[in-house]
Amino acid sequence: MRYEAEAEVWLYAGAKTVWHFVSLPAAYSEGIRGLRGPKARGWGSLRVTATIGETTWRTSIFPDRRTGAFILPLKAEVRHAENIGQGDRIQVAVEIEL
Repeated sequence: MRYEAEAEVWLYAGAKTVWHFVSLPAAYSEGIRGLRGPKARGWGSLRVTATIGETTWRTSIFPDRRTGAFILPLKAEVRHAENIGQGDRIQVAVEIEL
């Protein structure tokens, strides 16, 4: 399953570091939730291949209890390669590994 969306980059401040994320649209998240089953990993995560601009990488998406959406973490290497920062609206694609 492949999902594409425009999303805004937001920050989560942890105890020792700050993480950058994008939230997938609620409509997508509802469909993704139904795919989890035995494929779900720790914290209900699912393995995906993500693409932003020219950068593609393997990672996981996680369900966010506050919003009900699945969230995609953006590692520093990707943010730097694509010149992404907090508040930017970006086009993202995720392909769930079934």
